[in-house]
Amino acid sequence: MMRTVCLLLVLVFLVFVSLPVAMAAEAAQPKAADLVQDGQTIDLASLRYQDLFKELRERYHFNQEEIDRLFSGVTIKQRVLELMDTQWEAKPYYLYYPLFITPEVVAEGKEKLAANRELLDKIEKEIGVEREIVVAIWGVETRYGQHKGAFNLFQTLNTMFDAYPRRSNFYREQLVHFLLLCRENHVDPLTVTGSYGGAFGQTQFIPSSFRDYALDFDKDGNRDVWNSTSDVLASIANYLHRFGWVFHAPIYQEIGPVLKSETLGNAYKKGRKGLVPAAEVAQAQGVTMPPAPENKNVTIVGLELEDGGMRYVAGYPNFQAITAWNNSNRYAMAVAELAEKLAGK
Repeated sequence: MMRTVCLLLVLVFLVFVSLPVAMAAEAAQPKAADLVQDGQTIDLASLRYQDLFKELRERYHFNQEEIDRLFSGVTIKQRVLELMDTQWEAKPYYLYYPLFITPEVVAEGKEKLAANRELLDKIEKEIGVEREIVVAIWGVETRYGQHKGAFNLFQTLNTMFDAYPRRSNFYREQLVHFLLLCRENHVDPLTVTGSYGGAFGQTQFIPSSFRDYALDFDKDGNRDVWNSTSDVLASIANYLHRFGWVFHAPIYQEIGPVLKSETLGNAYKKGRKGLVPAAEVAQAQGVTMPPAPENKNVTIVGLELEDGGMRYVAGYPNFQAITAWNNSNRYAMAVAELAEKLAGK
């Protein structure tokens, strides 16, 4: 018995000793940006690049001359890795929404609505997404096309593929999509700029999203999310439509400063996966809830107030479609509230 107790004490001691060591080792792990130098030439002879080039040749029919032209001398952009390594703390909603909803943004958005009235009429009729939502996303993403990102996208995607192990496979996939979309739309891959995360154009699509959702709405043979307002706005609408947007259906409903049932509290903790029937929310919170399309469930969203309190809303399927664009309830709420202001509500 005494021997067993002694063994247990030794094990407990080892655990307590090893935990700080393990935590220190984890904290000491170098970041991706620390392992490279800015402008460092990427090793194209590496196995991962040889596999990539083989796929480009055999599956997608790029010739070696094209590959050599594009990849020769490609280098690391260290700043991309620094930005990806930075752990940005999520701003509370009362600090978040003023970044996107200002009198200037609202005024400019209303000007865009007026200037593109006929185009937005056509988008509403053919795609079925309200104009104010489309223009609100345009405004939040790039300030109506003014801020599209200044990083060379080809270099960015290669940097992430080569030097960011945690998401290397994802960015390999995006690099292939990028080369294909450039070929399909007659764009030189070396000329495209975008964000440090690999998004580009006035829509800020990543390459795979572009290939899945971008539209040639002006019928000129190219899906141009850089310069064609028709393609930009229709592509935004198409993305939401493909994720279940329902025209003139509710987006969110205020449900009060506190959650009054354990079920709603648990749903809130689960985020996008915490779905509950609208009728159950109405009963628990003592509020009137508009019906959801096809009686689909809602999410429970909490928004931080400046006084330390909370503002809770129910996110309808249309709200959930916005979070499919950007996996952030704060983002979706800012889009919805900017759209309301554009509509004069």
